[in-house]
Amino acid sequence: MEEKFAYVEGAEQPISMHPKKFALWLFIVTVVMIFASLTSAYIVRQSEGNWLEFDLPQIFWYSSGIIILSSLTLHWSYLSAKKDELNAVKTGMIITTILGVAFLVSQWYSWVALVDRDVYFVGNPAGSFLYVFTGLHAIHLISGVIFLIIVLISSFNYKVHSKNIVSLEMCMNYWHFLGGLWLYLFMFLLLNH
Repeated sequence: MEEKFAYVEGAEQPISMHPKKFALWLFIVTVVMIFASLTSAYIVRQSEGNWLEFDLPQIFWYSSGIIILSSLTLHWSYLSAKKDELNAVKTGMIITTILGVAFLVSQWYSWVALVDRDVYFVGNPAGSFLYVFTGLHAIHLISGVIFLIIVLISSFNYKVHSKNIVSLEMCMNYWHFLGGLWLYLFMFLLLNH
């Protein structure tokens, strides 16, 4: 008995992802879950009463602008890498790294502003949550700045270009996520303090 084989046009390709990208997305999901649980705990604890009312430091607005600008410069660097404009890649990476460090410095100054308003980590839960939110975000941002530095060094060694863009793409996705996370936290705090 003869079997017939038919050619199928447009057969579906299996969905595949670079293993490092997959690991990054798993990490991002974990971070989302951590901050979702913290913001939920914030709402629950706030409803119990004994909640310190205070204005958020003005520097939060500036740091939000810094993180948005850094995402734009990193995206510019990514688009430049896709077009093999290597000098623009380096320039974008340098600017983004400087802005990332500036964001961390602004977070430090936000803690100084909180202390000036007599809002401390120990004491009222409202202050404790604020320090935990900003501190935990800063820890993740430090890892993001380290990632930026690694990609920056790679760009100066001509290892970031249109044919080798995975590290820059991963860095960009993580950095955009951190920026989005900060904006979420800032809006959450504005609406719920």
